[in-house]
Amino acid sequence: MGHLRGALPVVLDLGGRLVVALGGGPVTGERVRSFLDEGADVRVVSPWVCEEVSELLDAHTDRTTWVRRDWAGPADLDGAWLVHTATGDPGADAAVRAAADELRLWCVDATDVRASAASVPALTRVQTPDGAVTVAVHTEDDGRSARVRDSIDLALHTGALDLRPARRREQGWVALVGGGPGSDGLLTSRGHELLATADVVVVDRLAPRAVVSRLPESVRVIDVGKTPGHHPVPQDRINEILVEEASRGHGVARLKGGDPYVLGRGGEERLACEAHGIPVEVVPGVTSAVAVPAAAGIPLTHRGVAKAFTVVSGHEQIPSLPPGSDHTLVLLMGVSTLRDSATRLIAAGRSADCPVAIVERGFLPDQRVTFGTLEDIADTALFRRVESPAVVVVGDVVDLATG
Repeated sequence: MGHLRGALPVVLDLGGRLVVALGGGPVTGERVRSFLDEGADVRVVSPWVCEEVSELLDAHTDRTTWVRRDWAGPADLDGAWLVHTATGDPGADAAVRAAADELRLWCVDATDVRASAASVPALTRVQTPDGAVTVAVHTEDDGRSARVRDSIDLALHTGALDLRPARRREQGWVALVGGGPGSDGLLTSRGHELLATADVVVVDRLAPRAVVSRLPESVRVIDVGKTPGHHPVPQDRINEILVEEASRGHGVARLKGGDPYVLGRGGEERLACEAHGIPVEVVPGVTSAVAVPAAAGIPLTHRGVAKAFTVVSGHEQIPSLPPGSDHTLVLLMGVSTLRDSATRLIAAGRSADCPVAIVERGFLPDQRVTFGTLEDIADTALFRRVESPAVVVVGDVVDLATG
């Protein structure tokens, strides 16, 4: 885009304004999609359109029109605020540019950017609860712009950039973010985005702490972590903290281990916030019930070995389950009740020699796996001093573990 001398980046509000797009190919399709996303009305002038353009026309009949012919002159630009031409015919594109100049309309010529008086920069965008953050990159070279854009895009979606608004919010919000089993590499991109947008982070003991340590110093971190048998901040108080902080106009990220909705009390927290009119976004996490066994090479289902699995809390009584070891059982928070659980499973019909694995600190550098059977796993765990956090897997799939 070296043709643009003294280029001034400008943000255009296209909402309800007409954009005329000449041409019906894939380039037009990409740009028409962008124009519609920004709320524009679009008139397409072309004797034919590709599949993408056709789908957009069908999906937005209230905001699009299709003039099914070639460019016929300046009258095709009547009412336009912006013009985009990509007919593939240099003569037609030049005519469109000339007509737009005469009418003092900005015209983007996608097929001859050096002749164009306007350009569309390389864009990336992230949606936050406070609105979209859009970054536009313009350099003298399209490829370079795209590479810089991609680097910024990566930083945006991995939480490397501070996305908090500079002014006080009119309304706070809460995001229930699943952090996965403890390794920050398993936190989703959406989780990173919301942490980069939050003023307050309410964190669990098993959440990815390395992510928290990299937050700006101005972000307030409230630790509400629980250990087995020790809950210094009860759940009702955690609910109150989320409501109080969001009511002060703060963006609050509730960073939890695993998934908020898998034995994580995320539903209780969401309902508490919504009862006070606070908007809540739930970001699924990689649940330890699936991820931690996988870290030890244990699939919960495997053709010819197991076709179903059940996840239960070791703190609760185990429900009635198929007794065969081809039905995998995953116990979360089950270390302290392991002996009782094993006894109950044997009494319910499971074989005493049914394989069992306990995976401690899955995906972390000090991960450890203890193997046994329902008959001896409690004694083995006691001998090896197995501790939480750990996931217990019961079933034939244990024999597929790596190492």
